[in-house]
Amino acid sequence: RPGSRRPLPPAREIQEDELRRFASRVAALLQGPALGPEAVDCLQRLHLTVAATKYPRKLDGKFVELLQTVLCSSKCPEQIQVLCAAILREMSPCNDLILSCDEIQDTKLLSLVSSVLLAQGNKKAEVSAVGQRIVKVLERRLPEGQSALYLLPVLSNVISLSPESLTEEQTNVVSRKMADWLRYASIQQGVAQPSGGFFSNPRTRQPGPVTEVDGAIATDFFTVLSVGQYYTQDQWLNVQTFSMLRNWLLSYGGKGLKTPNSDDKSGMDRSVMSVVSTTSTSSRLLPPKERLREKAFEYCQRLIEQSNRRPLKKDDGDLQKACLIEAVTIMDIICQQDSSYMYRAVSFLKILHSRICGDATYARALLPIAQFFLNHSKMAAVDSDAIYKHLFTDIPAQLFHNPSLAFEFVQFCKDNSQLFTETSSIFRQSFPNLFKFLAWNSPPLISEFVDLLPFLLDAGTAIEIFHLLLDLPCLTAALDIQLRSTALPTSERAASDPAVKPATCLEAFRHPLYKSMFQYLLRTKSAPEDTPERLIPLRQLLGSLASSPRVMQCAETVPVLLELFFRVVAEFADGPLINQLVVLLLQRSDQLYEIPAFKDDVYRVLSSQLVMLCKLHPALIVELSKEILEFSGTVSNIQNKEAIFTHVVWAIGEYMSVSYDKRCTVEQINRFFETLEAMLFEITQLRPLASTSSYAPRAISVLMATLTKLAARSQDLIPRVSMFLSKMRTFVQSPAVTSVYCEEDLEEILIRATELMNLLKMPSVAQFVFTPPVDVASTRFQREVNDSLPFALRIVTHLLEPAPGCMPG
Repeated sequence: RPGSRRPLPPAREIQEDELRRFASRVAALLQGPALGPEAVDCLQRLHLTVAATKYPRKLDGKFVELLQTVLCSSKCPEQIQVLCAAILREMSPCNDLILSCDEIQDTKLLSLVSSVLLAQGNKKAEVSAVGQRIVKVLERRLPEGQSALYLLPVLSNVISLSPESLTEEQTNVVSRKMADWLRYASIQQGVAQPSGGFFSNPRTRQPGPVTEVDGAIATDFFTVLSVGQYYTQDQWLNVQTFSMLRNWLLSYGGKGLKTPNSDDKSGMDRSVMSVVSTTSTSSRLLPPKERLREKAFEYCQRLIEQSNRRPLKKDDGDLQKACLIEAVTIMDIICQQDSSYMYRAVSFLKILHSRICGDATYARALLPIAQFFLNHSKMAAVDSDAIYKHLFTDIPAQLFHNPSLAFEFVQFCKDNSQLFTETSSIFRQSFPNLFKFLAWNSPPLISEFVDLLPFLLDAGTAIEIFHLLLDLPCLTAALDIQLRSTALPTSERAASDPAVKPATCLEAFRHPLYKSMFQYLLRTKSAPEDTPERLIPLRQLLGSLASSPRVMQCAETVPVLLELFFRVVAEFADGPLINQLVVLLLQRSDQLYEIPAFKDDVYRVLSSQLVMLCKLHPALIVELSKEILEFSGTVSNIQNKEAIFTHVVWAIGEYMSVSYDKRCTVEQINRFFETLEAMLFEITQLRPLASTSSYAPRAISVLMATLTKLAARSQDLIPRVSMFLSKMRTFVQSPAVTSVYCEEDLEEILIRATELMNLLKMPSVAQFVFTPPVDVASTRFQREVNDSLPFALRIVTHLLEPAPGCMPG
């Protein structure tokens, strides 16, 4: 090649005018007398240029036409044709396309042209045209030198893009061919193609038989697991057919089938008939689709038998497992389309399960087996709980750290969640194990768990799942310790001395003091009778892992799932369950894994969901008065859990009313009033000898508003509130206070205090504003949730004080 040629810049940087000049140069080469290495090199560069950008590149219409002409030229080298087809695919959809597959006889060229046509997006029914042509070529005997090998991948694309493009007659033609390719491939190895060199020997050795993966000579028909040094054309067709078999059966295997009626022969009779037809020499007389199912079922049985052999090469072992998964999946499809195969498959797969269930390397294969029994155990009257129990108990506990298995397992649960909840209790009982997948693989699995969580929740699991969600980052840390512990040499796994306090998390994992805590956190099934309070020391111990990236990632998923948890629970929760959740919400706010950002996010979610629970069951304020008084009477909660504290105080003011619960008494109102009054006094009193602490202005505003609401319902309290509110001006003007609060916050507090005092000057109005009938409690005067007050406050303030400052809500 000429050495003076100017090199092209990187493909993404080539501008349109430079691309045009380069395309002109390529066109000149393609129109030359011989297409040599330089043409190949330039076409490769052009393909890289049009492919290396997400924006479509434009080529001249005449150049596109030239590419099509060269592609279809019988004198053109194959490498040039492949490159032309690749460039045309990258240019798709292409308005200048004139290609047609109708008259092409050569199977290689038909494959290349079809790939270009299928890339057009079916604008002109290209998919149907390609499908029709492929089947037409396949149904007749191919000329010498031509092979269907190049056509099956195209046909597979056709049925993926548009399965309806083939007629019933055409699918019968292909089904007949596929049955033969699956069952009757040669069992002799292929012959090496002569290199054509000077020392090539025309007298080649006769090929030997294919072998099994363990080296034994194959005595049964050829499959994808048969081993040879070289392969014949029909053996490659066998492999290709198996690769597209699942898609073909799903697209065409069930068409035209008649569902057995109740007056048909029994399932056992159908099974016997199927066995007879399988062993009969007249199987060729079966309709094409039924014959393909029969041969496919035999093929899958043989693959499962071959998977029991010990492979000589690791790659063959991986292939065994992949083929086993595909074989079981195909058997499942066949049984769904024809139940006469079901009884043979059930016994066959039960034996398979018992063989592989103890081998962790076959874990992925257990999913299609479980899927099979989910689909068919009811009809086959088979108890499959042992299969589900092993799947949900052992696999997540042992292999939670395998990311691909984790995704497949959770996807399997998601796809079958409705079936599981209807047929087996094991699914819901195993949720602690399922959450191990999420704890270890948080970002990739969050969307799957968003779909899965509603199926795990019911009145029996809600409380335990609530605890588990809050402890999810702690679970991630525990799984980390578990993995590191199992990786230790056996000599270092001995139990720790109970008298010696463990120095590290690894030592604690085996220490008797912490062992039961780890076992509870890492449990494999639901344990509602156990108390999560036992985990408090463990959370403290695992604090050293709080900054781990995996733990941090897990912590970020908790708020999303918590919000979903409360939305789902709201659909079925009754009063007692809501009360239980509120008590736990208040308790667990003190028992969270020490990650500051995580705690803030959880407090935000819990506070907003507390409002929702109160709206669902307003009577909880009276029913849980002891717990709520204890929480709202703790000053540290204002500082550490301001969001939750503020919402609790708001809920007291909103729902501690006879309008919501007839059991509400004046004594209860007074008790809440005294507790909150003491809190407001504590955080607003001036201490000249000590530094003034800063509390959230929102908390102060909500405390003032709630005290005013309670006074409106027990009017003997009005003088006390009015006197307290009148002192707020002194509070906000104090130098000690102005040094720790910003001016806007103090102005807001003062405006709120003034509004509330004005409202209390008209007790009957105050009672209406703060204690409306339940049927109007959702009007505009009562919609504000946090620190805002009803708009009616502004109205009263304007009536009594024409020009006060007005704070936006």
